[in-house]
Amino acid sequence: MENKNILEQKIAVIGAGAVGSTTAYTLMVRGLAAEIILIDINEEKEKGEVLDINDGLSFSGIGKVIQGDYKDAAQADIIILTAGVAQKPGETRLDLVSKNKEIVSSIFKEIGTIKETAIIIVISNPVDIITYLVQQISNLPQNQVFGTGTCLDTARLRSNLAKRFLVDGSQVEGFVLAEHGNSEFIAWSTVSIAGKKASELLNQEEMNKIEEEVRNEVYEIINRKGATYYGIAMVASDVVRAILLDENKILPVSHLLDNCNGVSGLCLGAPAVVGRSGIIKPWPIELTEPEKEKLQKSAETIKQYL
Repeated sequence: MENKNILEQKIAVIGAGAVGSTTAYTLMVRGLAAEIILIDINEEKEKGEVLDINDGLSFSGIGKVIQGDYKDAAQADIIILTAGVAQKPGETRLDLVSKNKEIVSSIFKEIGTIKETAIIIVISNPVDIITYLVQQISNLPQNQVFGTGTCLDTARLRSNLAKRFLVDGSQVEGFVLAEHGNSEFIAWSTVSIAGKKASELLNQEEMNKIEEEVRNEVYEIINRKGATYYGIAMVASDVVRAILLDENKILPVSHLLDNCNGVSGLCLGAPAVVGRSGIIKPWPIELTEPEKEKLQKSAETIKQYL
């Protein structure tokens, strides 16, 4: 990314659906760019969202939120991809592969040549497969293209444990890893609460129950309100902040793995240091043998779709 300050950054959010518009709104509220460009094939929806978000500009330190088209994304400093068919009740994220691969390929064909310093953050599901696809078609270095991975799942884990133990969520460490989907798993060997290992505070039955709750929360939300968007918008803004402020923050983003506990050659959620240039480096993580098996099983699931 170019060496600009926050007040000069231009962020393009592709997709003005629930996730895209909420992400644009969240970025505006947190004052994370000079300009946010909202882009959608449905120009009326795009216009309505921009008008609504703009009503809050007087309360924010941000410059402007505007309508745009795919060509405008080519000059953005950060591109956030949210476009695609949304997950419906009864569907898994992997059910979206075929349609969303086609949509994303079409979008990047419309964008054309992307600014060489740009960073692309993929939210569109299935995020691990779409991230792999965007890495191939964007012609950007792999460290500049990554997905939100299991950041949302990890946030759900931390919120769950914080509520259970009546502590602040920032006191909970640890990760949900692998596919952002049904083969994800909690790496309990990494989980601690204020320095105390979760395995010392929870029995196996409790850990199994928490893992099921974290994995299935998406279905709970979709069945009740049709879509998830508040949590992932906060995740996206957290990733953007890590980039713009060069925080070197360790996040379980979806990126191309290279011998991560025996898994290589595909994108999955695993810890990486995120800063000004995107992914600075993978963060090494030593899993237990059962956790390694879960990671490899998740990788096999994803490989079927690549």
